[in-house]
Amino acid sequence: MSGDETTPAPGPGTAGSRTGGSPGGAHRGDDDDHSFRALLRSLRAGMGELPPFDAEQAPPEPLPLFRRWLREAAEAGAPEPHTMTLATADAAGRPSLRTVMLHDADGSGWHFATHRTSRKGRELAERPWASLGFYWAVLGRQVRVSGPVTAASPEESAADLRRRSPAALVAALVGRQSEVLDSRRELADAFREARARAEREPETAAATWTLYVLEPEEVEFYQGDPDRQHVRLRYRRHPGTTDPDVTGRTDDTVPPTRSGASTRDHGTGDGPAGIRWHRELLWP
Repeated sequence: MSGDETTPAPGPGTAGSRTGGSPGGAHRGDDDDHSFRALLRSLRAGMGELPPFDAEQAPPEPLPLFRRWLREAAEAGAPEPHTMTLATADAAGRPSLRTVMLHDADGSGWHFATHRTSRKGRELAERPWASLGFYWAVLGRQVRVSGPVTAASPEESAADLRRRSPAALVAALVGRQSEVLDSRRELADAFREARARAEREPETAAATWTLYVLEPEEVEFYQGDPDRQHVRLRYRRHPGTTDPDVTGRTDDTVPPTRSGASTRDHGTGDGPAGIRWHRELLWP
């Protein structure tokens, strides 16, 4: 991983923690198929008290709700609530994913950055579409965002990098993300050179560092429920349309979509530039 990707802090049972594993990634000898499956069956998710979510009171567009949920996750002590899974695909449609940081979320979309020469950068050049996934276990919440991705200008990308920490600048100047590394010494030498350059030129730009903006076509909010009656609210974007079959129905005949979800209207609203959002509940 490099500057734009993150490494989760060790948790219970992870290598290097006090309750499981050992430094350096060594494993206990009894992790055979039987014990591993027993471990999986013993684990639980969504335990404890979770906040309610009344989808009928959700705002007409997804951004305000997302910002509120991220803030509530931070206040609840969720670790690194601004990190997300970024899924891309290559020209053949083979997906890949990784954990990155959210740089902003505003009326233009969800912002993240990476080297355009990295694997994800190359895949976005081939298929400029992506999905983001946020998971805040402490609240039993998930958010999924999907849509086309565009690259910002070099000036905007440089400004994004300047807003980050000096360590992020050093990592960006190293570059070469996703290339094969011959040795750890080679990496250490590259960081030493990049650190010296960052100290000499703190306003320098990394040539391949690129800010990307995902313009949401679909945003889904998931609130877990201890009784498994989870709440799923999906926003679907329909720019400039006034077709009543798109913006929602008010009659009692509600045909299923291909996914089996109800298309009963749960409200529509105008977002930036007249964008209309259709809200619908999904079966959990």
